[in-house]
Amino acid sequence: TSGGLETRSPDKEYVGFATLPNQVHRKSVKKGFDFTLLVAGESGLGKSTLVNSLFLTDLHKDRKLLNAEERINQTVEITKHTVDIEEKGVKLKLTIVDTPGFGDAVNNTECWKPITDYIDQQFEQYFRDESGLNRKNIQDNRVHCCLYFIPPFGHGLRPVDVQFMKALMEKVNVVPLISKADCLTPGEMKKMKDRVREETDKYGLKVYQFPDCDSDEDEEFKQQDRELKWRTHHIAIL
Repeated sequence: TSGGLETRSPDKEYVGFATLPNQVHRKSVKKGFDFTLLVAGESGLGKSTLVNSLFLTDLHKDRKLLNAEERINQTVEITKHTVDIEEKGVKLKLTIVDTPGFGDAVNNTECWKPITDYIDQQFEQYFRDESGLNRKNIQDNRVHCCLYFIPPFGHGLRPVDVQFMKALMEKVNVVPLISKADCLTPGEMKKMKDRVREETDKYGLKVYQFPDCDSDEDEEFKQQDRELKWRTHHIAIL
């Protein structure tokens, strides 16, 4: 002590509110994270292939291939595949919600209804869990993001595409994705992407947009953010 004040050893770990971000980070990493991704689009657009490639795992190894008659009579279903992923010590409980049968029928009137019902049910369940007494071990099964696959052939968005995104855009982050871009030439791909972008604006569709950087972020992070926005420009390409 000197003059009644205690001197702190530089080797002693500092404990105080300044360490709060590190404490929250350690607690979150230890607990792990939940992420639910919904994939929607008609059969044959590469939904399963994309998911398996993104997360380096086969989530559909037990899937049964349907014959022509079964596909004709199939209605929209909700199937869930859950896998635990760990990368550099960070644990992620990944849930993929698939929608077989969506968009495959001749009459697709309100074929998105089972999907919106499922999303609403997960919100209601999470609200009930948060309102209960045991809030420490809540399983977050809310849908965080939807990848919506758009066929590469045609002239932009179909009525079912517009209605689907309108039904979900206030509930989930919707990312339109043009599938199988390797089937198109660069010129055709640009034309398709511009057409989809124009129609999302025309119909007032709220698709996911990357948030703007804070003004206090470093220049390197801002540059990465600008490059990512430029590459996607609201419409992803597969």
